[in-house]
Amino acid sequence: MRGYLCDMIKHIAFSLLLAASLATPALADVTAGPLVVSEPWSRATPPGAKVGGGYLTIKNTGTEPDTLVSVASPVSEKTELHLMKTEDGVMTMRPATDGVEIPAGQTLTLEPGGYHIMFIRPKAPFVQGETVPLTLTFAKAGPVEVELTISPIGVPGPKTDHSMHMNHDGAAK
Repeated sequence: MRGYLCDMIKHIAFSLLLAASLATPALADVTAGPLVVSEPWSRATPPGAKVGGGYLTIKNTGTEPDTLVSVASPVSEKTELHLMKTEDGVMTMRPATDGVEIPAGQTLTLEPGGYHIMFIRPKAPFVQGETVPLTLTFAKAGPVEVELTISPIGVPGPKTDHSMHMNHDGAAK
């Protein structure tokens, strides 16, 4: 009887681990030359939301800088690269029309409160567990296709220790 109980507990534990791994979609890395795009994610949006956000990390493992010059997606009327920052106690958000440089050997994190992707007038709500197709266009690496995994509303995002983040003004921090 004791052996049966141990086997049953092992089976239940394995089933729970399998279910947990299926419930949390993996965030796959995408490589384009020396650039590694990781942790692509977005948040679910309520019905009727006028905007959605996209976030990811870009590591430049090369010896030359590259620039993220544009973003595009079929899920919204417009898709833009934005910068949110606070100056003199006033929060502003504006398109990063000149793109964002990723220096050689450095990492750029697009995250809430800083550089991010803005989906303007989404065609449908972003639903947890689904994905958002996104094309990143770099000056040197060219276009790169990624899928952002949609997380629950309000989630702060994946937790990772990055070697270097970019401040909201583009300087290393």
